[in-house]
Amino acid sequence: MRAAPSLRGCVCLLLAAILDLARAYLTVNIEPLPPVVAGDAVTLKCNFKTDGRMREIVWYRVTDGGTIKQKIFTFDAMFSTNYSHMESYRKREDLVYQSTVRLPEVRISDNGPYECHVGIYDRATREKVVLASGNIFLNVMAPPTSIEVVAADSPAPFIRYQAQNFTLVCIVSGGKPAPMVYFKRDGEPIDAVPLSEPPAASSGPLQDSRPFRSLLHRDLDDTKMQRSLSLLDTENRGGRPYTERPYRGLTPDPSILLQPTTENIPETVVSREFPRWVHSTEPVYFLRHSHTPGSDGTVEVRARLTWTLNPQIDNEALFSCEVKHPALSMPMQAEVTLVAPKGPKITMRPSRARVGDTVRILVHGFQNEVFPEPMFTWTRVGSRLLDGSTEFDGKELVLERVPAELNGSMYRCTAQNPLGSTDTHTRLIVFENPNIPRGMEDSNGSASGPAGVRLTLVLTLTVVLELT
Repeated sequence: MRAAPSLRGCVCLLLAAILDLARAYLTVNIEPLPPVVAGDAVTLKCNFKTDGRMREIVWYRVTDGGTIKQKIFTFDAMFSTNYSHMESYRKREDLVYQSTVRLPEVRISDNGPYECHVGIYDRATREKVVLASGNIFLNVMAPPTSIEVVAADSPAPFIRYQAQNFTLVCIVSGGKPAPMVYFKRDGEPIDAVPLSEPPAASSGPLQDSRPFRSLLHRDLDDTKMQRSLSLLDTENRGGRPYTERPYRGLTPDPSILLQPTTENIPETVVSREFPRWVHSTEPVYFLRHSHTPGSDGTVEVRARLTWTLNPQIDNEALFSCEVKHPALSMPMQAEVTLVAPKGPKITMRPSRARVGDTVRILVHGFQNEVFPEPMFTWTRVGSRLLDGSTEFDGKELVLERVPAELNGSMYRCTAQNPLGSTDTHTRLIVFENPNIPRGMEDSNGSASGPAGVRLTLVLTLTVVLELT
């Protein structure tokens, strides 16, 4: 009677062993991959070990947080003869298989999880399928596609007697993951104080408790202010330079007809007077980073370097923004040199202005490369502009239908950026217009009556030809 339980136990063990022999064995795993760079060829490898008969292999790409599975590859053994037949179920044999999926040029959009699903027939019955799966996360990196350094709040004026904060912004786009961005000055890394929030626009000069380092080894700018006695003889009395009363009326002297329309004044006044707050010491730099995710998975990084500007030290200083990224073999770089404007080049159209013409005076360049972008202000020396305003902001000054009274008038163009300002002057020469008889001008010097109509038509045709 006592042998019955032991017999039943032996039978159970035997049945379990038989069922174990009948149950198929299947394990699946995907070989791990390091982060890959967009554009490279990638091969996903799914390894599985089984003693059963192959049924199918399916690869999925998982999107939308796992809610959607997109089938990218399928192998169905029912329609393929390329598999091993295991007719003897009494012999247990483990076989190792590998399924691969190759992405010839991986893209950022390929980033994400992938799954390999394997199905085999159960050893006990052909109607039952045993399933197993493995997964992997494909991390696709992308190097930055662009880098640019700009000045914040540009264009901005030159403030001679008050310290002002200055900010360089390095914009790096197209990288995944976000790159590391840092600044250098004259080839030396800048030890900046990190900022979590941007400084207030109304705040004064930024300060830090760390000690300053002397910059006496740098070559200080020894630019001298050139003064024109003919233009600045009244500067000590305050106000802007004064020019003698412009010659009014038409130019009867034939020799003047050979003169250009504008008279360029050779003296250029460079405003480089610095107040007492300027010191020959290195400023304290503050650095702030911001990240903006893109719809394609990349990140735009903006690094803002802010310090109290010292025009005497910072003029002609070379600043570089450098980027390190795991997808780059060497740092990416963009450079700018802070330079005050000097020697604006002015042109005038038409080259010979006559009464009733529209005159355009344009600044088309400088003697040097200027950064940041300067702002331009036009004034008429000793009087108001033609439209009655005291000054005009812009690169081009337009004088419509110039009257004879503007002959000999002088115009000043002030170009400035936070590092300095410069003034240049030009004199306008207005010639007689044979299409407008004397005495036919109105109070603005423009023609009236039928002659004025003919003049308007001529000007209109000229503009059309130039645009063509």
